[in-house]
Amino acid sequence: MGSMLPPPDASFTGRRRPARAPGLVLRCAAMNQTTSSRPSSGHVPYVPDSANQREFTLRALILGLLMCVVLGAANAYLGLRAGMTIAATYPAAVIGMAVLRLFRDSTILEENFARTVGSIGESVAAGAIFTIPAFVILNLWKFDSAHLWQEYLVSSALMILGGLLGIMFVTILRRVMVEDPSLQFPESVAASEIHKAGQKGSEAALQLFRAMGVGALIRILSSAGLAFFRDQNEFNLPVGRFRESFVRLGLSDTSAKVTAGGVTTFSAPDVTPAYLGVGYIIGPELGALNFAGGLLAWGLFVPLLVFFLGPSLIDQYTAVSGGNEDAAWAAMVVALWKFIVRPIAVGGMLVGACFTLFKMRKNLIGGIKRGVADVKKSATAAATTKRTERDLSLKIVGAGILAIFILMVALYSFFTGAIGAAITAAIVMLVTGFFFAAVSGNLVGLIGSSNNPLSGLTLATTIIAALTMVIIGATGAQGVVAVLGVAAVGCVSAAVAGEMLQDLKVGHILGGTPWKMQVGDVFGVVVAGLVMFFPLYMMHNSDLAQFGAAGGFGGRTYSAPQAGLMAALSQGIVGGEMAWPLVFVGIAMGISLILIKVRSPMLFSVGMYLPLGTTFAIFCGGMVRGIVDRIRDKRGYNAAQKARVENAGVLAASGLIAGEALVGLLIAAVVYARTKHEFWTWRDLVKSPVLESVVPWLSLVAAAVLVWYLIAVPLRKAGAADEPAPPTAVM
Repeated sequence: MGSMLPPPDASFTGRRRPARAPGLVLRCAAMNQTTSSRPSSGHVPYVPDSANQREFTLRALILGLLMCVVLGAANAYLGLRAGMTIAATYPAAVIGMAVLRLFRDSTILEENFARTVGSIGESVAAGAIFTIPAFVILNLWKFDSAHLWQEYLVSSALMILGGLLGIMFVTILRRVMVEDPSLQFPESVAASEIHKAGQKGSEAALQLFRAMGVGALIRILSSAGLAFFRDQNEFNLPVGRFRESFVRLGLSDTSAKVTAGGVTTFSAPDVTPAYLGVGYIIGPELGALNFAGGLLAWGLFVPLLVFFLGPSLIDQYTAVSGGNEDAAWAAMVVALWKFIVRPIAVGGMLVGACFTLFKMRKNLIGGIKRGVADVKKSATAAATTKRTERDLSLKIVGAGILAIFILMVALYSFFTGAIGAAITAAIVMLVTGFFFAAVSGNLVGLIGSSNNPLSGLTLATTIIAALTMVIIGATGAQGVVAVLGVAAVGCVSAAVAGEMLQDLKVGHILGGTPWKMQVGDVFGVVVAGLVMFFPLYMMHNSDLAQFGAAGGFGGRTYSAPQAGLMAALSQGIVGGEMAWPLVFVGIAMGISLILIKVRSPMLFSVGMYLPLGTTFAIFCGGMVRGIVDRIRDKRGYNAAQKARVENAGVLAASGLIAGEALVGLLIAAVVYARTKHEFWTWRDLVKSPVLESVVPWLSLVAAAVLVWYLIAVPLRKAGAADEPAPPTAVM
């Protein structure tokens, strides 16, 4: 499934690696030699159809559901902060193999089942963070205790209905798509090879858990936790001389003169394991592209606005801040970035998403045609008695789709208060949901789920739904809510469809039972949908408690760039409220980026939307990856050693991300629960003037530890030159 990282050759619109944004791509070092995994009429699964191995077991289901919730919540945390997510397939495979192999009677099909359930939570999380925060950003949802249960039920319904719809659609399409020789499913082949080579799963799991421990420790010691060091460091920089600088609009002394000058802020890289880990995974090129957007925002737009608007605005902010000039300048800088620069970034993201869809138009059109053809084929396919070809009954699938449609009508009726608009919205969702699920599955088969342009598909759904609401007259707040409701279901559906089809292909190669995997994903989607609201709720409210109106979704900590884009579009088209001149400036910027052949206008624009400390840290992580690659090449490692270095680096980075994310959620829960709305700090435990004096310098120590870890661990895992090549997880 795509992450939030942009595809290698497309705009950032996917949900996961340089392709959806933020993720992790699986490839097998021996992929080109693995001919038995290619679909054909004579396909023989790794586990024969006649075998009767353990597969759908209680322990595998429980383990899968735990991984589903944990990895999903971790990705929600990362996606809201960095605008990117990482793939859950590789960590879920490693953890699942390590845990189940503690039991002597575990099987490879049981491990495959646990990974399938465990990785689906990331899909639900990706769909959720693209859309659910948009309700809050537009103040359509309050996310407070008075509205807690109503908003919980509605958001859970959106996620569960979207996930179940994706499962139903994929069940219809599974057989013809996994057996199509033109769809090679590169990541599925790689994942199957990882399971086959699973004898080293426990070693990889230990490495992953160690990295999670390092990430958790660094995060708990930061200013977000015990405050032993500051993870965010900003500096004030003068832009000219306040009210002494000026710009003369002409060459003569009588020409008009503009008084200028002010103070802006510039951020050092945030010292956080997650950002460095993301940068390491996406690499130096994409990290630099993301940082370039941040530099344009904070090195050009914000200083320029401060220079010209500072003299006329600062008195208002000084009055509000009680005469504190430093606080006044800081507040003004944030306001200029949030309400002027960010709408420009939205325009750039809009162009980036559309450009990705345009570049993939042949695959998209082919996916739609294939979806229609596949439905016809599946309708005429003969029933099978083979275990490895048995799907959920089409009667169950049909009844499920009908039930989901009725529930969507009821839900959209609750949103709009009009049954006609609700039925229209549900029909739009059903039609677009099917086509985009088919397109998503087709793209996964061609380029892997990591390159699946999820945000582009969600954008298309949002625009279609918004225009439909305008045509039928459902405008205003109710129309905006309906549009976001359609987008939420569509986003989760497409995300789940892509990830699930990839997992089913793995099962096809290994000899898994399709209906068992489908039922397992139903459990995963329902559990993830029921749980995912609470991490979102805690993160938003704990940030509000700490930072007031500047916190929460769309704020500095949880920027939620994709949700901001969806909110802006739905509000602009249906609600009639949008800073269109600024968006048009961003659109012009996006077109300019395309003309100069920038690899991903979307990722560049996301960099503008995020705080500079975030993009700076991601850039530093990418530079660390570049250093590791250079050292690896200078040492003359062979292909097998390079694969082990890549595996170890991805595992280390993924562990740092997961460790920080889990501790970050714990800190958010504590802050939300305490009456002081603060986490405990070392100053609550001990009074030490010596420690107080060194705290400002400990940020450098923490950063050095993270950099050393990401360099030393991968290089130490290179192994001997004569060791065989492992399956590899690489960007």
